[in-house]
Amino acid sequence: MKTVDVEIKTQSSIFGRLRAYFFTGLVITAPIAITVWATYAVVTYFDAWVKPFIPAAYNPDTYLSFKVPGFGLIFALIAITLVGAMAANLVGRSMVALWEMILNRTPVVRSVYKGSKQIFETLFSQKGASFRYVCLVEWPRKGAWSVAFVSREVDGGDVGLEPGREMYAVYVSTTPNPTSGYIFFVDVNEVKILDMTVEDGLKLVISMGLVFPDQPLPPAEERDTGQ
Repeated sequence: MKTVDVEIKTQSSIFGRLRAYFFTGLVITAPIAITVWATYAVVTYFDAWVKPFIPAAYNPDTYLSFKVPGFGLIFALIAITLVGAMAANLVGRSMVALWEMILNRTPVVRSVYKGSKQIFETLFSQKGASFRYVCLVEWPRKGAWSVAFVSREVDGGDVGLEPGREMYAVYVSTTPNPTSGYIFFVDVNEVKILDMTVEDGLKLVISMGLVFPDQPLPPAEERDTGQ
């Protein structure tokens, strides 16, 4: 019986080590594989959409027997930069204004254009407009706290409530996809600001609560708004 017990323990130890090695390798290789896949997907997407519009004289596929990956993406980046350079002068601004006037007068299209323009102006504004703080809000029920992001300070009168009421516009995202979620207008004193960067907050959401910031959070009473 002792011999059998020793053999079973040895086998369990071997399988335990193999299991540990496998998960260690998975932690190392999975992020690399996902990064490579995402990069390949982006490059392939731009190549498929942009290359058909590249004149044959400037398309390397015309002269080479093999396809050059990423050329469509490079061409798109150059084209976007040139559009930005043109918009910086008087003639370019006039053309952009004319184009915007046409889009703003086109039914259906104007709604999509205005919404997407506002989003991109907010995200890429040179003033650095972005989420201000990571916070906790009591949602979806009392006693349950959700990680949220403070977008801006608002007056209650701006959202149909009592004028002079100090509120935050907070964004509660879903997990693991942070691009969908809910917007709430919450009283300032009902929001708990976390001692956490927006980047760490996004990591916390995307990882489904598995990845916490390196530094421990201070006590709750020290995180309350205004302290």
